[in-house]
Amino acid sequence: MSENQTPQGIEREVKTMGGAAIDGAPIAYIIVLASVATVLAFIPFSIVLGSGKGIPLSQSIYPLLGWLLGPWAGALASGMGTLIGVFLAPYTAGVPAIAIWGAAIASFAAGAMGDHPKRKYWYLVLTILFILELAAYAYLAIARNGIPVNTFILGAFVDWSAVILFVLPTRTLFARLIGNSNFVEVAIGIFGGTWMICGLAHLSQVPFTYYLFNWPEPVWNMLIPVIPIENTMRGLSGAVIGTGVISGLRAINLVKPKEAIY
Repeated sequence: MSENQTPQGIEREVKTMGGAAIDGAPIAYIIVLASVATVLAFIPFSIVLGSGKGIPLSQSIYPLLGWLLGPWAGALASGMGTLIGVFLAPYTAGVPAIAIWGAAIASFAAGAMGDHPKRKYWYLVLTILFILELAAYAYLAIARNGIPVNTFILGAFVDWSAVILFVLPTRTLFARLIGNSNFVEVAIGIFGGTWMICGLAHLSQVPFTYYLFNWPEPVWNMLIPVIPIENTMRGLSGAVIGTGVISGLRAINLVKPKEAIY
């Protein structure tokens, strides 16, 4: 073949082969972030009234794990981190099975926030799940225990408002802000996204915890101002941690997992 002759045939594609991955996220990333979730499980930032358990700081990063790794890998990392935290930091674990479920669904929902073609309609399935959970919560409170409707609406504000934010275009708006190059917008997106996703995680847990602890109406009235404040704290701490993590990952140009949205 002469120097000027154009090669014929199918063009070959060369790919570097890395380590094992789950849903496009290297297993090493999953292990590292699961370890971070475990470490943050040692740090309580609030106390759950009625059960006396601490709320771990790790709840603030469950959405971040979904944004960094994607839905499946993020859910695995947060679930693993929470499971290990159950044994190492039981004072913030609450009911273990409920804590693990809340962590996994938070990261999964966060990873499904974007407009990736493969998961474009995943939010519809998740929305149905969240509506069923909200209906179960309302049934237990209003129909079974006689909690006034207005008390339930105020007490479940974080839950039903998170569902509305997830259904509306705010879901994809937060995802776009997180992927923005302007870190002020990234912080805003992380705060809004964390507030929303942590509200959905709370909704996924609270029907089970309410069934177990069955707190009376005076506790409902006490929780009305407390729960939004706690969720705001999750949003703020998630924004601080998440903005720093995403800034660092971009600076070192680390290989980005296939399903990440940052």
